[in-house]
Amino acid sequence: MKIGHSIRALAAPALLFSISCTQSVQKEKPNILFILADDLGYYDLSCTGSRYYETPNIDRIAAEGMAFTQGYAACQVSSPSRASILTGKFTASHGITDWIGARTGEAWRNQKRYNRLLPPEYAHSLATSYVTLPEAMKLAGYKTFFAGKWHLGDKGSAPEDHGFDINIGGWHAGSPVGGYFSPYENPKLPDGSKGENLSMRLASETIKFLNKNNPKVTGQPVFAYLSFYAVHGSIETTRVKWAKYREKAVKMGITDTGFQMGHFLPIRQVQDNPVYAGLLEQMDDAVGIVLDALEELGLAENTIVIFTSDNGGVASGDSYSTSNLPLRGGKGYQFEGGIREPFFIKVPGMTSGGEQCDVPVIGTDFYPTLLELTGQSLMPEEHTDGMSLVPLLKGQTLSERPLFWHYPHYGNQGGEPSSVIRLGNWKLIHYYEDRHEELYNLESDPAEKLDVAAFNPEITENLHNKLFNYLNGIGARFPVKDLEYQPELEEQYLDFVRDNKMPQLEKQRLKYLSKDFNPGNHWWGSE
Repeated sequence: MKIGHSIRALAAPALLFSISCTQSVQKEKPNILFILADDLGYYDLSCTGSRYYETPNIDRIAAEGMAFTQGYAACQVSSPSRASILTGKFTASHGITDWIGARTGEAWRNQKRYNRLLPPEYAHSLATSYVTLPEAMKLAGYKTFFAGKWHLGDKGSAPEDHGFDINIGGWHAGSPVGGYFSPYENPKLPDGSKGENLSMRLASETIKFLNKNNPKVTGQPVFAYLSFYAVHGSIETTRVKWAKYREKAVKMGITDTGFQMGHFLPIRQVQDNPVYAGLLEQMDDAVGIVLDALEELGLAENTIVIFTSDNGGVASGDSYSTSNLPLRGGKGYQFEGGIREPFFIKVPGMTSGGEQCDVPVIGTDFYPTLLELTGQSLMPEEHTDGMSLVPLLKGQTLSERPLFWHYPHYGNQGGEPSSVIRLGNWKLIHYYEDRHEELYNLESDPAEKLDVAAFNPEITENLHNKLFNYLNGIGARFPVKDLEYQPELEEQYLDFVRDNKMPQLEKQRLKYLSKDFNPGNHWWGSE
């Protein structure tokens, strides 16, 4: 079966790319700017449908490139997804199945969540045996640069150990330890002036790299990987941006309630958080100055620009920042809100702007796609779970293939230990607590409201078999029963969350929206 017929508005000039661009690539390799946001949900952008957030610069990438409307992260939390981008491997294959630092086995009991299962062990750093995407770029003659969040290991498994010539700000921490305003408390990033913003600083460092290593001067192509800490919690913004979005929320109308109880934790239902909105806009500002720099340096016409996120927006747990509706769930969840992402690729001469494609694609695909776009041979022994998207970028088709997610953990956001397979429009979720399965038709039910497993036993069985043939074939690890599990303790915990945590979250939500809100500390150090 072939898919790809759903690419829309593909401009005629793109059809000429196959010949003309191949000739130009042989003369001058394209530069690459890979922009990775942290915890950004699919509907957190103006161009994907948010009426509250304003993201004109990120929208610009989508408007000038191809937007994959069913683009996925390889995991619902950060470290596994980031490893998959760099290796082209699904999470069960590279072994980082949870964010690095999460507890496993009997240590999970220390979370006092009183769950039925104990999560399995996982790899705590990215293996240096892999030839990563930046290493492949170095082999092809690229100067490589990394700025921002790493969260794939520390000494011995830092960005410098995986193919990046320069590393600014990447270390083991997964959140901005010192916050979003200097001082940063980051050993890989010297502090800036008082009030300097972290996202803008990372963008400025990227621009410095482009200036110093301008391919028009050096003759060497560049691969710049700008990995923002935003919009990960704890969320912070300036007084001015908070005021802008508070006023906007008031004009849109503040709802009486903002949360609903999920299986384990409350889940935000509305986009009305002015602190998060300001943090997001600041990241968008930072994207804008880098895009402008490409233009000013004369590099835009030969630079591939990619924008995506590592997992869904934080609707539950962490800072309870945003809502992913109409998608279900958010970061940490097995539902579309946890894994569906903004997924934009701009290729000068190939994408003329405004194209949309609803073929399912995933973060493992970036590796082979960039190899092909830069004229390199594919490395299927490395990017084992990725497929080049160049045919889709040219308006052609891809063979249908299954996508897999393996998250045998509970996490911090309320998701459940589960594994997922998507094939065509069908999505099967296997739950490890009680081994039940849910089946959704994402074409007719993208919000995953109707489980149709009971009505489609043959499809359910077929997808189950494909899922576990894959997982067992690569030696995936699974959770085990906690022999000390006491259901009454879990029930007491859930009652506490519903009766105490929910009201606290509603109170905090209204506090952010109050006229006299002031977080103290000179607005998180921004003033």
